[in-house]
Amino acid sequence: MDVQIYNRNLELTDRLSDYVYSKLEKFERYLPNVESVRVDLAETNIRDASRRMVAQLTMHVPGTILRAEERGADIFAAFDVVLDKMERQIQRYKGRKRRRRTAAAPAGEELAAAVEAAEDFDGKIVRVKRFEVTSMLPEDAKDQMELLGHYFYVFLDATDGMLSVVYKREDGDYGLIKPIY
Repeated sequence: MDVQIYNRNLELTDRLSDYVYSKLEKFERYLPNVESVRVDLAETNIRDASRRMVAQLTMHVPGTILRAEERGADIFAAFDVVLDKMERQIQRYKGRKRRRRTAAAPAGEELAAAVEAAEDFDGKIVRVKRFEVTSMLPEDAKDQMELLGHYFYVFLDATDGMLSVVYKREDGDYGLIKPIY
């Protein structure tokens, strides 16, 4: 397991580094096929001292990315909580993997609502993110979106090979956007 620790506005002491490595060893038992682990530790300048330290953990498993983030007053406490969150995510991931369904989600009719929401956009683009688009079923894309904690997920639909977007609706259901060529 390749572990990378990044720190921002925070000194990475030997004690902290050893603590992180020792705590991450237990995940090799849960997920032996982890490709890489990225640990981001940071101190922010927010007023609330109880949320100043940020610990983020990102695990790359073949075909999936698992991520958890937590804030706290102490970096060790924040890291412990983020480990607990990651453990729950791994259990959810493994459970979903066991009961993976092959039925594709029905295509949604929410495209007009998504276009209207995009037309109301007045902000500017401040970040460009590039990622590898993988082929999967819409149900798997929904699961991946939930694991990442995002509100949408872009993927190649394995049923028809089209670039698609699954998103979470305000009513708690999910929508699927498919382009028309």
